[in-house]
Amino acid sequence: MHISRRAALLGLTASVGIGRTTLALATAPTDKRLVVVILRGALDGMAAVVPYGDPGLVALRGEIVPPAPNQPDGLLDMGGFFGLHPALAGLHDIYKANEALAVHAVAGSYRVRSHFEAQDYLESGADHRMTSGWLNRVVAAMPLTRTRPEPEALAVGVSIPLLLRGPAQVTNWAPHGFSRPAPELYATIAALNQGDPVTGPAIAEGMRARGFSATVMDSEAEVKEKNAFPTLAQSAGEMLRAPDGPRIAALEIGGWDTHAAQTNRLTGPLKQLDAGLVALKTALGPAWTQTVVLVMTEFGRTARVNGTKGTDHGTATVAFVLGGAVAGGQVKGTWPGLGAGQLFEDRDLAPTTDLRAVARGILGSHLGLNATALASVFPGSGSVGAMHGLVVQA
Repeated sequence: MHISRRAALLGLTASVGIGRTTLALATAPTDKRLVVVILRGALDGMAAVVPYGDPGLVALRGEIVPPAPNQPDGLLDMGGFFGLHPALAGLHDIYKANEALAVHAVAGSYRVRSHFEAQDYLESGADHRMTSGWLNRVVAAMPLTRTRPEPEALAVGVSIPLLLRGPAQVTNWAPHGFSRPAPELYATIAALNQGDPVTGPAIAEGMRARGFSATVMDSEAEVKEKNAFPTLAQSAGEMLRAPDGPRIAALEIGGWDTHAAQTNRLTGPLKQLDAGLVALKTALGPAWTQTVVLVMTEFGRTARVNGTKGTDHGTATVAFVLGGAVAGGQVKGTWPGLGAGQLFEDRDLAPTTDLRAVARGILGSHLGLNATALASVFPGSGSVGAMHGLVVQA
């Protein structure tokens, strides 16, 4: 998928959105690719990467723990202590190819349990609200060249995430057919006019004449939502692969706020995430070898299962780092344990790794940002050292 500057400027506004997913991209003077995926709603890290080897796990949440590795619908083993959720089979294949790793017991520098506050801090890259996002500041910190006389970000669709707002210039592009209304919009219009003796029958007849029915609209909306993240991830990969295409992408996917019936509710978003990551790798083709993907969420969930077989807002969680440039096949971070006295505030997985250390490790080793640049990307993080061993050194 080729995007010229003219095509970019003819777009609508900021980032493409399908259902609960969005995509934004940025150009940069490098052949290295960086993709950041935000999981909005707080992923339960202990459900995605299950510490089945910890003796305290069953007592805390036995009824929502998947079967052990090598059992039907069991965990996908990651070395004898941790196991991936069975819905992440594609990610497990990437892990076994040493192109993916997990960082467990990770958290931002903040200690809030509000989605809105935590997501702002996550995207700002600080422990306070800012008007710019850390990924935009990455673009601005990249060295300028003759072919790139000023920082420039390319965003796709209708809203710019905070992660990509800031001093770097943003241009826009919207894909063909993007403005076509979703089927559920037609259903809403029909419902609002149903009681009107004039417009109600006219709208219903017009929709029937064009093949619309409640069943058709519901099925189209469901298919669209299920395929949203893989579709945008594939588009991102195709654009990032182009020799003159963008080099930085930000995607997001919702559906992680599992307060009730977590076992059933979590499988769908995990499968969509898994399919999207595989689609991204496939679409990138040879450029995958120069790519790092960071998957992160605003905070984790409680260690104990609640009364509705879900989990509530917590603290530490898991982050994923994957790509052809990643030193994968490992679970990094210090595991804090789940025994008596080991939980944070006696309710959450205790944080042992600052998420900014993970990001700083990627930006330094993969994109070559120096200490001064990293200080501007993550203000107030001078005491946070970069995590080493995330990227294969060329």
